[in-house]
Amino acid sequence: MAATGRKHLVRDFNHFITCYLCRGYLIKPTTVTECLHTFCKSCIVQHFEESNDCPKCGIQVHETNPLEMLRLDNTLEEIIFKLVPGLREREEQQELEFWRKNQPKENGQAENLRCQRFGLSDVGGDGGDGGGDDGDGGGNDDYHRSDPQIAICLDCLRNTGQSGESTVTDLMKRFIRCSSRVTVGTIKKFLSLKLKLPSSYELDVLCNGEIMGRDHTLEFIYMTRWRLHGENTYPMVLEYRPRIDFG
Repeated sequence: MAATGRKHLVRDFNHFITCYLCRGYLIKPTTVTECLHTFCKSCIVQHFEESNDCPKCGIQVHETNPLEMLRLDNTLEEIIFKLVPGLREREEQQELEFWRKNQPKENGQAENLRCQRFGLSDVGGDGGDGGGDDGDGGGNDDYHRSDPQIAICLDCLRNTGQSGESTVTDLMKRFIRCSSRVTVGTIKKFLSLKLKLPSSYELDVLCNGEIMGRDHTLEFIYMTRWRLHGENTYPMVLEYRPRIDFG
């Protein structure tokens, strides 16, 4: 008789797909680049609020800002979702419920905002600040409508005395709504287009005076920089600082 292969159960892989901190399945698995240990994003972010060391091996991740040494592992996330039936759906539902509870509508305004390029849209009114997308009824406009949404305010922060800064104008509309998964890099592209910045300019995006990394998502910034610093105002305020890139 031909030998039949042993069927593997999900529990056979639990050692590889569970979080050392919460002992549950890895949700938004995030790897520490210094030691390559992986945890749930929310678990490791919360841990780094109190310590700069890896919770599993004890290595110092960074002297001052260990959050800069974290990287999302999207491949592992997809593997876990395929291994564990129903996990993706449960997590998406919980995430939607969280954002519904924590993002009230401003002044009861109807959410009739048109999604624009990069999943961003200006808040309040039609047309205006560079809204040059073709048509309002096309399905291709709604790139991120199914994502949890977040409203942010973009303020220009100028360093007085820096050469050439007087040529940079403020946004006509500072309030925008976008997917919570939008990254700082995308915000920079959006600002560069709206402000029509020359290629010699670079932008820093800051929250509470701290420069945000290009790969940081708005959800990550909201959870680790805005909400945890006692900010209860809404929308979240991000500042952008134009500078000339001499590199």
